Amino acid sequence: MEPSATCLQLDNVSRVFGGLKAVDEVNLAVREGERRAVIGPNGAGKTTLFNVISGELRATAGRILLFGADVSALAPHQRAARGMARTFQITRLFPNLTVVENLLLACEALDPRKFTMHRPISSCAHLVQNAERLLTEFGLHPLRAALARTLAYGDQRKLEVALSMAGRPRLLLLDEPMAGLSPAESESMQDLLEQLDPAIAVLLIEHDMDIAFQFAEKITVLHQGRVLAEGDKDEVSASRDVQEIYLGARSA
Repeated sequence: MEPSATCLQLDNVSRVFGGLKAVDEVNLAVREGERRAVIGPNGAGKTTLFNVISGELRATAGRILLFGADVSALAPHQRAARGMARTFQITRLFPNLTVVENLLLACEALDPRKFTMHRPISSCAHLVQNAERLLTEFGLHPLRAALARTLAYGDQRKLEVALSMAGRPRLLLLDEPMAGLSPAESESMQDLLEQLDPAIAVLLIEHDMDIAFQFAEKITVLHQGRVLAEGDKDEVSASRDVQEIYLGARSA
């Protein structure tokens, strides 16, 4: 079997805020279908790195390649149109719309017919079909008519991941999807993530090392904006630098 192609590549990517290098010459390559976790103590630069990858922040230096094309200068919606999607630490939903309305809007966002005027979204059969598929896959069908703001927090997180999947991305960035969840909700979310299409590359930020090591095939450890260690689970867990810096910070 031929090795999979690289879907995301970072070449010496940095992001500077004044005198602070929040992301410091990071090199990273994620292959198609790979499950990769980015871990590190608070302040390591994980979310800033995600913001640079997704286009929420512009890289100060370096370049970002998405499926071989340089997207360093592209806006977030342009990167999304090329197959990238992401979630955030804090949910970004339309709180006064129903679950199914949130999904219909997400399905429409990357649809070429979205500029058709004076036509209700619900009349577009392909959008409705896609929304219904996501409701079923993420166990949200019983809640389809509920307002997003009334959902339990765990269901809001599920809905956010479902929204990120509406455009059928080939690269999914997940920013601590288990943050704030109860043990039962966290287990449910892990089950959902394990059922994602294996062709989709997933880059996961996760503060909980147990969750990260259970989900990911490869681990990248950030510390003070730089890559401290990278490799498979055994290599990373055996690293003395990781044990001293990450685990020490975690237990402190």
